Amino acid sequence: MIDTHTHLYSEQFDEDRKEMIKRALDAGVERFYLPAIDASHHEKMLALEAEYPEYMHAMMGLHPCDVRAEDYHHELAIVKKYLDERTFCAIGEIGIDLYWDKSTFGIQKEAFEQQIDWAIEKDIPIVIHSRESTEETLAILNAKKHPRLRGIFHCFSGNKEQAERVVELNFLLGIGGVVTFKNGKIDQFIAQIPLEHIVLETDAPYLAPVPHRGKRNESAFIKLVAEKLATLYQKPLEEIIAQTSANAKRVFR
Repeated sequence: MIDTHTHLYSEQFDEDRKEMIKRALDAGVERFYLPAIDASHHEKMLALEAEYPEYMHAMMGLHPCDVRAEDYHHELAIVKKYLDERTFCAIGEIGIDLYWDKSTFGIQKEAFEQQIDWAIEKDIPIVIHSRESTEETLAILNAKKHPRLRGIFHCFSGNKEQAERVVELNFLLGIGGVVTFKNGKIDQFIAQIPLEHIVLETDAPYLAPVPHRGKRNESAFIKLVAEKLATLYQKPLEEIIAQTSANAKRVFR
């Protein structure tokens, strides 16, 4: 299995990070993709990648919740410097978040568009955060449409029609613990989206799947997501794992 979105460098794992990673490896997770947040987290993220180079793959980017008027130009300059210095698997997580603060939409959009341009220039995928902003995010992607523009809608939470539009734009749907929630809604239609457009994720330490909902999430729990998809798609678990892993390898190259 491949966890396409996991914050294993989070301080919530400081007490047992090695044990938690071992549990994930023992559960059959073979790769972990680490989304960036802002400059205050880069050092821990890159140190974890250096410690586990065979398994960990770092992204670079500025999270929309950390796009602040007073310093976002400086934060973006740091992102660009890293992107020019070395190769990253993706630019992420980037996008639009209208759940916490709608007043910053203008600068979030500016930061998102700038990072999209860098991804096109570098020919690497983007990993999108689109909380309460699926329509706004799709509008930006449509305006930026380019043969190189591709990636993942992390923690997809839209409806079936929006999922189909995501796929049309050459993006994959990141499916995690929400698919196991009674009120998650995506379980009602996800099996109508061809499996070749789906990747697994945990977003650990957040959004733990049932029966761990409300507790700290970890990458080992990704198997619960795969099992739920096997039930919804009515396919063997092995087929879910094989196809979603192939999808992840394809998008990250």
